[in-house]
Amino acid sequence: MAIINFGGVDETVITRDEYPLFKAQAYLKDEVIAVIGYGVQGPGQALNLRDNGFNVIIGQRQDSPSWEKALQDGWVEGETLFSIEEAAERGTIIANLLSDAGQIALWPTLKAHLTPGKTLYFSHGFGITFNDQTNIIPPADVDVILVAPKGSGTSLRRLYVQGGGLNSSYAVFQDATGEALEKAIALGIGVGSGYLFETDFKREVYSDLTGERGVLMGALAGIIEAQYQVLRQRGHSPSEAFNETVEELTQSLVPLVGENGMDWMFSNCSVTAQRGALDWKGRFREATLPVLNELYDSVASGKEAERTIQRGSTPNYRQELEVELKEVRDSELWQTGATVRQLRSLKKTAEADA
Repeated sequence: MAIINFGGVDETVITRDEYPLFKAQAYLKDEVIAVIGYGVQGPGQALNLRDNGFNVIIGQRQDSPSWEKALQDGWVEGETLFSIEEAAERGTIIANLLSDAGQIALWPTLKAHLTPGKTLYFSHGFGITFNDQTNIIPPADVDVILVAPKGSGTSLRRLYVQGGGLNSSYAVFQDATGEALEKAIALGIGVGSGYLFETDFKREVYSDLTGERGVLMGALAGIIEAQYQVLRQRGHSPSEAFNETVEELTQSLVPLVGENGMDWMFSNCSVTAQRGALDWKGRFREATLPVLNELYDSVASGKEAERTIQRGSTPNYRQELEVELKEVRDSELWQTGATVRQLRSLKKTAEADA
């Protein structure tokens, strides 16, 4: 383990230098990792584990789009691709990567295959933390661990193929064998993490739900809509409003902030932009702090979990979701975005042909 200073606070992290891949391979050489679910996180984690030399099988409903995707990715029916029940029976480590709603629905099935000494693996603390609502309560004689990549399964796979890795958190909820911690670390390295930092199931889900409802998605989408609306109402064209709100943010500024930090961004723009950003950021911080505190309280109280479970288990949820997404997709803002992306694509094609 390495001690790294994060903004003045020392934290213990695990990198591939301290825990190299060959050590993870050796530690898990006798394990069969059954990845249950091949939707969001499943493909990225399973493919990275397979490419890293681990014994991986997939459990998925037959005749589903995810089953077909697994076949396209090279998993072989009857050898590395099975029904959920058979994969859970064969696996010694059961990686429950179903959606939160899927985990609730399939819990009785998976629980029946959690025989003593097995390991139950999650990439999200939802089911365990809110078990008063999910009823996901593991037997006492199995290890329960978590590795949560800080991004989508698509990003996890793409960065792995490029030679990089997403940072991931890891946690132990239940240590029945005395080996749960090392299993979590080895699996974190196996799925292609850049580095691993310790958390617990509750902190993981509280930060995750706050983040995706806040800065990562909800707040970002909301403030984009607000600024676009202001510019349009003040007489700016759709293309100008979009470019000043979204295109410059996503194509120029955010990548540079990720590479160099916000202070670098401030110091490498015009004085007009510097002063404006520095003078106004405090106003936005103070305006959003009450909303974010209200959001965190809603997460910690279980209200967000309750709403997620209720809405996600509604029989016609997919149809209702499509109506909501269509409203976003058909809005002037994102119709403008589609046109801008098309123009961006045409520019790349022209450059490639030049």
